[in-house]
Amino acid sequence: MSTIGTLYTVSAPSGAGKTSLVEALTQGSEHVQVSISHTTRPMRPGEQDGVNYHFLTHAAFAEMLKRNAFLEHATVFGNSYGTSAQWVESQLQQGLDVILEIDWQGAAQIKRLRPDAVAIFILPPSRAELQQRLQKRGQDDASVIERRMAEAVDEISHFDHADFVVINDQFDRALQELRCILECHRLRVGVQAHRWKSLLQDLLS
Repeated sequence: MSTIGTLYTVSAPSGAGKTSLVEALTQGSEHVQVSISHTTRPMRPGEQDGVNYHFLTHAAFAEMLKRNAFLEHATVFGNSYGTSAQWVESQLQQGLDVILEIDWQGAAQIKRLRPDAVAIFILPPSRAELQQRLQKRGQDDASVIERRMAEAVDEISHFDHADFVVINDQFDRALQELRCILECHRLRVGVQAHRWKSLLQDLLS
């Protein structure tokens, strides 16, 4: 029996492992969808339209913004990003859970618009481990890593805006905790009362 899905926001500092955890969480799942953002950022090598992002011109993005088509939106380094409100709502109405990988500011926007959204924050096990993970990428010089660490500390300072916090020390354990959060929300009274309406009517008759 169908029921309305739950909207989740997942936030984390760069290097905390958010993307890897969300990919593992949704792999093979028929009940969870990850929202694909719209962006004006140029497509990078290896990326695909509709897979990594929905790539738009600035004019097309502005038109969607004018129509209030975004559930949330932000501009980062001169490029715009937004989440389609219509797509999210259609998935939720089909009974699917939707995950938005988003920073704390975007998560706060979502929470104001949809108080029923569930905010999850992923943290690294230590500052030293976070810095080591950023260095292991081997893509940035020392000054860039230092800037990313400063940005990470700023993001982490807003962890208490979330409903749940997961520490990504051991990947498998963090993944299991994320699964537990989703499963618990599927067992809430309101959800179960809708899903098992006929059963409850039969039991109470």
